[in-house]
Amino acid sequence: MAEVLTWVIQRRIVLAERAGQLRKELVEIEAEVARLEAAEVVIGQFIEADRAGEADDPAMDAELERVTTAPGAGGMLLIPPREDGMDESALPEDYQAVLRVVTAAAEPVKAGQVSVQLGKGTLPGQVEAVRAKLKRLAERGWLHRTPAGRYTTRPGQ
Repeated sequence: MAEVLTWVIQRRIVLAERAGQLRKELVEIEAEVARLEAAEVVIGQFIEADRAGEADDPAMDAELERVTTAPGAGGMLLIPPREDGMDESALPEDYQAVLRVVTAAAEPVKAGQVSVQLGKGTLPGQVEAVRAKLKRLAERGWLHRTPAGRYTTRPGQ
């Protein structure tokens, strides 16, 4: 009977790890879908303008430039690596909010705690979205991830 329990525990661990990988992959896919949707809109506008003989319109050129050079377009990083002298204004608003929650905490926090503080909730999908932001902030030097998987400000910050 102990062998069955061991197998169940091992299987649960493997599936939990796979679920985490799939959640991360889903976040990446959703970001790609959003970029493609933006491209679809811009290309559709260009085709319509071309048909109407307005493809060389300076206003259309300015709009195309604005959309295609915005952070997140064409593989640009939404979350830049932190450098000396950078402040949180370099981050998108939702990442600034995550950073403020972690900075205000007296001790390292879990993703679930940040999710609750942001009013997102405690369901796995809600927490995973916040966890993805925390990981990205830690990977780019904005936060520190402890070995226990909690997040805090960078040492010396």
